[in-house]
Amino acid sequence: MMKDNIQEIELRIQAACDKVGRMRSEVTLIAVSKTKPNEMLIKAFNLGMRHFGENKVQEMSQKWEDLNDKFGDKVYWHLIGHLQRNKVKYIIDRTALIHSVDSLRLAEQIEEEAAKKNILCDILIEVNIAGEDTKFGVSPGEVLPLLIEISKLTHIRIRGLMMIAPYVENPEMNRKYFTKLRELYVDIKTKNADNNGDGNILNSEYFDILSMGMTGDFEVAIEEGATMVRIGTGIFGERDYTIPI
Repeated sequence: MMKDNIQEIELRIQAACDKVGRMRSEVTLIAVSKTKPNEMLIKAFNLGMRHFGENKVQEMSQKWEDLNDKFGDKVYWHLIGHLQRNKVKYIIDRTALIHSVDSLRLAEQIEEEAAKKNILCDILIEVNIAGEDTKFGVSPGEVLPLLIEISKLTHIRIRGLMMIAPYVENPEMNRKYFTKLRELYVDIKTKNADNNGDGNILNSEYFDILSMGMTGDFEVAIEEGATMVRIGTGIFGERDYTIPI
């Protein structure tokens, strides 16, 4: 069943890319494995998955410990859920990318822990593009000032933007939000920090990730420029949150 699911997702990603003239290689598929047992991750790995997304620090850290001997450097772990500052130290050297940075205080904690390990930590800024009270993330207007401050930290590399779109029955209803985030991304990629043309706030060579789109709307997200899509139920099936991790 998982094999069929992955094949179907791959066909749909390819079709979405073809529709707007993009290369399949421009889109990274992240298998969102939260609440799923290690056996399912191993099966997904054997079927070609190399990027796994986890919401909770404790769960990701435990899976990293359990599976690192098997996966090693062949797998990239993505922390896609809300990150508390007091838990940064547990995943700082275990995650390839933190998708959910939404404050300078969190970035400063990441900087402190990354400095202890002498590593460069890649992050995304989470944007609450739809202004939902139930979602984390900064408002679109807060993104550039936050980027300017974070860009001063030497052990962090800002790679792009991330969003979690509203839950909708019709994915077309989220197109406007994907479009807004892409426009913000493009604007930031070309904007100067001081508005005087004296230098860019970040190295545009590395500011290259737009993480948006999940199982219900990833095709629209790809059409609007997503470079990472986060697929959970589409790969692993529905989750049973009553099962302890």
